[in-house]
Amino acid sequence: MAALLEIAQIGQEVLTTPAQPVIEFDSPDLERLIDDMLLTVANSNGVGLAAPQVFQSTRVIIVSSHPNARYPSAPNMLPTVMINPIILTCSTEKELGWEGCLSVPGRRGQVERHKSLKLEYCDKTGTKLIEEFEGFVARIIQHEIDHLDGISFLERVSSSSAIVSEKEYQKICDS
Repeated sequence: MAALLEIAQIGQEVLTTPAQPVIEFDSPDLERLIDDMLLTVANSNGVGLAAPQVFQSTRVIIVSSHPNARYPSAPNMLPTVMINPIILTCSTEKELGWEGCLSVPGRRGQVERHKSLKLEYCDKTGTKLIEEFEGFVARIIQHEIDHLDGISFLERVSSSSAIVSEKEYQKICDS
């Protein structure tokens, strides 16, 4: 049975250490990690989660875009497990957008990201897939891959004035 996992908070070493690739796909430990991450992201109103955020330094992310209290206008998609993701190409066009993070509670920041990308990743059986993503989902993927590389969205904001509290972010969204 899946269990809720504790989410690492900014300043903890696991969030600044590059994660290791998954080598063994037919593993009860990997299956348990995926099930636990799916439950944890759903329970936290998140749209994405990287294994380092739950203290596992392995290259696994969940992308789970859906409208919720934190992202009311997020597009709907089924939760997708992406193992050993590699961005193959990115659009030259970028866009500025607000990001938050379960590991950085209470803060939002404006981050410039590529509008679209082509991604290679493995599903939980180890099957390689290549897909293209755009808009908000492409933003989630870039954010979560940053976690795999030990990078926080706070390192991507253009200036400290581009970081606001959750309360101020909500005022911006309501105006």
